[in-house]
Amino acid sequence: MVSSVPRLVIAAPSSGSGKTTVATGLMAALSARGFAVSPHKVGPDYIDPGYHALATGRVGRNLDAYLCGAELVAPLFAHGARGCDIAVVEGVMGLFDGAAGEGELASTAQVAKLLRAPVVLVVDASAQARSVAALVHGFVSWDPEVRVGGVILNKVASDRHEGLLREALDSVGVPVMGVLRRAAQVETPSRHLGLVPVAERGAVAVEAVSAMAAQVAGGCDLSALVALARSAGALHGAGWDAGEALVSSPPPPLPSPTLGFARAGGPPSTPGALPPDPHRPFGPRPRTPPEGVPPDGLVVALAGGPAFTFSYAEHGELLTAAGAEVVTFDPLRDEELPEGTAGLVIGGGFPEVYASELSANESLRKAVAELALSGAPVAAECAGLLYLCRELDGMPMCGVLDASARMSERLTLGYRDAVAVGDSVLAPAGTRMRGHEFHRTVVEPGAGGSPAWGLRTPERRVEGFVEGGVHASYLHTHWASAPGVARRFVERCRTS
Repeated sequence: MVSSVPRLVIAAPSSGSGKTTVATGLMAALSARGFAVSPHKVGPDYIDPGYHALATGRVGRNLDAYLCGAELVAPLFAHGARGCDIAVVEGVMGLFDGAAGEGELASTAQVAKLLRAPVVLVVDASAQARSVAALVHGFVSWDPEVRVGGVILNKVASDRHEGLLREALDSVGVPVMGVLRRAAQVETPSRHLGLVPVAERGAVAVEAVSAMAAQVAGGCDLSALVALARSAGALHGAGWDAGEALVSSPPPPLPSPTLGFARAGGPPSTPGALPPDPHRPFGPRPRTPPEGVPPDGLVVALAGGPAFTFSYAEHGELLTAAGAEVVTFDPLRDEELPEGTAGLVIGGGFPEVYASELSANESLRKAVAELALSGAPVAAECAGLLYLCRELDGMPMCGVLDASARMSERLTLGYRDAVAVGDSVLAPAGTRMRGHEFHRTVVEPGAGGSPAWGLRTPERRVEGFVEGGVHASYLHTHWASAPGVARRFVERCRTS
């Protein structure tokens, strides 16, 4: 299968150059002109895709070669872009920045090459004039496989400043496709983990995206950008599909359900055996694919709302393909879990910002604790881990884990290479996965008697908790890299 969706990658020399403003504004401006725009974000970030979704009316999707493997970048892109007129991909950090010590892995440049997509370089020109030519020339020539097809100059001070910049760039041979002046109204507020998510800003976020769209539409040559997008090379291969992914990644036998919090943990891996492949850890593709699993009314509750905004769309799609009915609830507002809940998934977010409100919802906290105590599967990442603790910044939480959480001055950030220490509702012992940590909180103790993961990077340590049907950890993972996780979770919902 060949995908020819026009596409652009919006990149920059460094963070803070204006990628999010340009990418989000371009998405919204093209949407306003009748294009069906597919929004994408390089890397693991959850917040920018929320703004992308607001700009396009479509789910923002991540493209992360570290979490999912380079081989899944194009299929995941094609999945998200199916039926669209054009795709806009916002890069991460500087164009050539990726996973530390891993070369180009997970960089915007790598994703652009995997997608055969032209790059538009957003340059913060606020403190330079002729030097902009040397900077752009360096980025254009650094990797000949990366095609920088245009430049957008951001934070330009005046007409005279613009003239100096354009004159300097004439010698580089890369067209200037936009010039943006400073505009306070398009600035978005930040806090300890970056931009404030869309779900917390409501109408203000809508106004900000509209301002970005107006600025990009007024300062950029949209026709030239669309023409550049249409010059992208064809992508060969099928788009990712949750149902097909489950067929190729069946789960292993489940551990015996254990009621209460008896320590989980299966037998050790077979001596001398190789660890499972991180991108297809649950066995080879069967010769005769089994029939699909029809929905059977089994409910998996997914935490949402302003406190829990971090979730990859593919997780819900995989759970649905495995036969679950995924029902979103808001721990700030809902006093009970969705009717018939057989399993619970709590992703990332900002419970530390809403600790008092989460604590005040005592009936839901009790419902979560009772579900966990019953042995039902509960998967919690980062914010979910905090919510399951005994307390957060001194305020009572669900009390599922005998641990306390608090805010910290230290930022923990980076990719992680992890191994499942024991059997859990997500994976058998020895399963390798890659993940990402991003938080300014501390949980004490950092690991239970049966830890969730053994981390191998950047230093060796264990972290997280596996207790009964609970798997709680700081590690954010992308289940598209290991679809059997979703099927294993749903099977445990059926048997617990």
